[in-house]
Amino acid sequence: MAFDALEIAIALCAALREPLERLRQHDPDLADQARRAANGVALQLSEARRRSGKDRLNRYRMAAGSADELHTALRLGQAWGHLDAASVAEPLALLDRLQAMCWRLTH
Repeated sequence: MAFDALEIAIALCAALREPLERLRQHDPDLADQARRAANGVALQLSEARRRSGKDRLNRYRMAAGSADELHTALRLGQAWGHLDAASVAEPLALLDRLQAMCWRLTH
């Protein structure tokens, strides 16, 4: 059975390929941090599936934190003029959906 939150996190990574490559050209450190946050969301969600109790909840919270970090990194990329709204529209829509899923997993 598919874990919807994990599938959205992986789709988000695919949608971030071009924007993060563009960001890397202007701010390699921010691009690297955004990529690590995106990977962290998927990896924490995956690990949480096999955990139980408070440990599972903690992993879901960590995934939510990484999703928030990624959201801020994309906003910073826009604020610095490295990313335009069109290039991050799909990733931000997926991220919004994923953040809602993480909220439901932690509350």
